[in-house]
Amino acid sequence: MPSTRLSRAALSAALVLIAGRASAEKVTLDRALQLADASHPLLRAGSAGVEAATAAITTARAYPNPEASIIAGRQTVTPGTGPRAGVPQYVVQQPLELGALRPSRIALAERGKESSDFFLSEIRLGVLSHVRRTFFQVLRRIGELRIATENVRLVQDLRNRIQVRVDVGEVGRLELVRAEAEVASARTLASSAQLQQVTAIAQFRAAVGGVLEPQIEFEGDIDQQVTLPSIETLRQQALDHHPALAFSRSEIARAEARVSYERALKTPQLAVRGEVDMAGPSYRVGLALPVPTWNRRQGPIAEATALHRQATATAQAREIEIIAALDGAYERFAVANQQVTLFEQGLLREAEEALRAAEVAYQLGERGILEVLDAQRLLRTVRLNFLNAQYDRQAALVDLDELRAIDLLRRTP
Repeated sequence: MPSTRLSRAALSAALVLIAGRASAEKVTLDRALQLADASHPLLRAGSAGVEAATAAITTARAYPNPEASIIAGRQTVTPGTGPRAGVPQYVVQQPLELGALRPSRIALAERGKESSDFFLSEIRLGVLSHVRRTFFQVLRRIGELRIATENVRLVQDLRNRIQVRVDVGEVGRLELVRAEAEVASARTLASSAQLQQVTAIAQFRAAVGGVLEPQIEFEGDIDQQVTLPSIETLRQQALDHHPALAFSRSEIARAEARVSYERALKTPQLAVRGEVDMAGPSYRVGLALPVPTWNRRQGPIAEATALHRQATATAQAREIEIIAALDGAYERFAVANQQVTLFEQGLLREAEEALRAAEVAYQLGERGILEVLDAQRLLRTVRLNFLNAQYDRQAALVDLDELRAIDLLRRTP
């Protein structure tokens, strides 16, 4: 009976595990990008900013409202007439927008809308690039856990074989102690790799926007072969298409529009004024003109001019920063690609052959257990370095795609 209960429990656990895997959401890179593009909070916030800028254009196109007032009071008593109280006076005033005031205000709002559009594009590019980085980081951690698990299997298998040789008296117990210590170390590394994988998945969920199912299964390959154009072509693509540079240029145009608007405000604006005095009644029509005696808007104009110079300098600095980052990412891609090639052409195979040779020599009594353990550590290190080189190449490619503003949902090399 106990064995029957144990088998049923094991069967139930297996069924739960199978059901969990069956219900796990399969996530590819394209699927993650689509989810982030559709529902990420930062993109919704950026879209709201665009809507606000659009509303600002409507506000700029609106005409000023007329001003109406009523004045009531007591009329002064004159000889031959009695006092008259509550005689109202009506006043209506309509401001006029003459010259460049209205066009410059509308132009300023339209430049703000352009800046909001480019800023939203920059946010979108950053969000989708971050999704790609975290996705490949998860694949990297999955690979590290796979290597660590395989290393535990190799070390455990070696420990079991040493146990047999110790039992028959072929080797001393010291070798078994060394093997068991290596097993404990390998399990610690596997546990650390599992923890890093959990952390990477949590970061990926945050990058997507928290819209994934509790159970997810990743489908993808960290090793993607890509042929890049020349560095000059990449630089030109970055200068032509990066939304941060377009945003900087739009901010320069916006600053110029603000200077024009502040200068337009310097021109006095007329207002048509009409009055109706019911005491007469009498009617009066005239013009109201503010006199720029004390405030000639020197401060606002100087401030707008300084902001224009600031926007120009910021755009130049941003261009230098992006080109420098592009050059660095290009060099990192070249170095990582060279490392991957070296591993594929011989280093990985040589480490595997070294382990096999050490195991054979140990079985023949020509080498000790330490040589086998060293060969296993070397193989694990080479595999991890190979995986890291693949990730470094992919990370550099993500940076290059972001810097040249590739559409990540329809990516072309």
